Amino acid sequence: MAKGQKTVNLALQGGGAHGAFAWGVLDKLLEDGRLAIEGICATSAGTMNACVLAYGLHTGGPDKARESLHDFWWQIHRAGKLFNPIRRNLWERLWAVGLEHTVAYRYFDSLTRVFSPYQLNPFDFNPLRDVLGDAVDFEVLRECERVKLFISTTHVKTGKVKVFDTPQLSLDVAMASACLPFMFKAVNIDGEDYWDGGYVGNPALFPLFYKTQSRDVIIVHLNPIVRQKTPKLAPDIMNRLNEISFNSSLLKEMRAIAFVKKLIEHDMLKDEYHEQFKDVLVHSVRADEDLCGFSVASKLSSDWKLLTKLRDLGRARVEQWLQANFDAVGKRDTVDLHEEFLTSTTEIFKGIESSLSR
Repeated sequence: MAKGQKTVNLALQGGGAHGAFAWGVLDKLLEDGRLAIEGICATSAGTMNACVLAYGLHTGGPDKARESLHDFWWQIHRAGKLFNPIRRNLWERLWAVGLEHTVAYRYFDSLTRVFSPYQLNPFDFNPLRDVLGDAVDFEVLRECERVKLFISTTHVKTGKVKVFDTPQLSLDVAMASACLPFMFKAVNIDGEDYWDGGYVGNPALFPLFYKTQSRDVIIVHLNPIVRQKTPKLAPDIMNRLNEISFNSSLLKEMRAIAFVKKLIEHDMLKDEYHEQFKDVLVHSVRADEDLCGFSVASKLSSDWKLLTKLRDLGRARVEQWLQANFDAVGKRDTVDLHEEFLTSTTEIFKGIESSLSR
């Protein structure tokens, strides 16, 4: 580790094409160079970014990682030009119709609500598989010691999160992490079926507590936690429901972190248990302000202008975060966990305090 560098872990959410926002965050962190990355937990689009980033670092360092991320997203754009069914027709381009209002999007959205991918896509065609397979040699990535990867998937049979670490990674694992069940068939790994990890871990944070040394976790959000206006149109309502669902597992883990921090703060752990708990320092690069204005349809877009706009928003957001919070890394949280995540656990904690005082 270079002099003056601080070591952190990253948590990368999923969010389709909005993963380009996280691309920008990663690009700026690599360019800045003051933070070394020990571990990454990731889901869906976050998995794509994590695998490409780790492979680039493993094979050529930060500059190679930045180049690999750029090339990966460029290939996403190129594949989308050929295969993406959601695009504007001539009239819609002339009138600047939003993607969510196009005939193609409405038709595609309706089809996926009536027919399963086993009917619509029997050969399970997914251009993302070829793009990622060309970008990352998973046999080489499994030997990576530069960054520890923890990839979240949903085990279809049990509905539980299944986390794959670096030695277990494969193209199938990455595709399972990004497998939206209304678009693609479940991915079978060793006889078990898996879906997108966002349903039960977006992403799962717990591997970072037990399998890394760094106390600091920077969460890169893609799904807005707060929206100021209640959605009124059907697509917007469905989008907000998806955001809430895809944030719920993360928020539960954040509440657990906040609760453990309370126990440590008030010295309520027996001496023999102290070493089993890490006082995690939580940081957050929030996407609420930047991504609330993007429609649900934009998550399925591969337009290069959109992808680079999202990248630049991510770069700008994390640059602001670094200016405000770099000095706090390794010292304290930069997220007010008690304010944002302890609401539902406060009464439980009061009950414990009360019972102990009797």
